Amino acid sequence: MSITHLQSFLAVAEEGHVGRAARRLHLTQPPLSRHILALEDELGTPLFERIPRGMRLLPTGEALLHHARRILAEVDAAALTVRAAARDPRPPPR
Repeated sequence: MSITHLQSFLAVAEEGHVGRAARRLHLTQPPLSRHILALEDELGTPLFERIPRGMRLLPTGEALLHHARRILAEVDAAALTVRAAARDPRPPPR
């Protein structure tokens, strides 16, 4: 499960629409759709119901949503920590 796939999943889940999620991620729809399909393939289950006006999370997608948000928040926190360490290379107090 890649960070890119989780970012794609989260954007589609929050936007409810591949086109809006693609714009938010500065992508076109085909690669975003491929990310979602690859994630679903890896997990062995659909995460969204494709509906005429967009995408709706299935219970499997709902199960992943909290984890995806938490994982992506941790990735962001790690990047901030590393950048802060680069500015001040002293080890943090214990």
